[in-house]
Amino acid sequence: MSDEARTARIERETRETRVSVALSLDGGEVAPSTGVGFFDHMLELVGRHARLGLIVDASGDLETGAHHTVEDVGIALGQALDQALGDRAGIRRYGHAVVPMDEALAECAIDVSGRPLCRFEAELPPVSIAGFESELAEEFLRALAANARLTLHVEARRGSNAHHLIEACFKAFARALREAVSIDPDETGVPSTKGTLTA
Repeated sequence: MSDEARTARIERETRETRVSVALSLDGGEVAPSTGVGFFDHMLELVGRHARLGLIVDASGDLETGAHHTVEDVGIALGQALDQALGDRAGIRRYGHAVVPMDEALAECAIDVSGRPLCRFEAELPPVSIAGFESELAEEFLRALAANARLTLHVEARRGSNAHHLIEACFKAFARALREAVSIDPDETGVPSTKGTLTA
């Protein structure tokens, strides 16, 4: 897999948002700017724990809430992941992580399968954290999984603090993603008996 195949740039513009994502699967600068403080924090830790290069610049109709911005960043980042992964040759494909955050514990399993699915199980208190409503965690991951064509399972096993629960989920996702997209030196082709993970 060439270095070029491991990077992507996506521009997305609607009547509600403008989103730019620059992604490298092999590391680099992490600089999210969405106008939603807690979401920027989550994107920063995704970049850090997945060891991505991740620059996100987004502006949206935040006067109506953060929903459109968060969902559209998820769409654009998912598209960037899909593009950067190319034909998926040489990757590990599967990733799994369990992450504690104080009293909270979250688990994530990923299959870079070409089949989009997101199962998110978490009892999150209905709160807003620095402009980020707790329900938006699922919206972001669902949009990302659909556009990256990932099979994604995320579960908050326990916890009571919304900040801790969401952060544990994002960190578990990042750690599982890091494993799934990493290069397997023993894999000589696409890790599938079908011979493809792109359809």
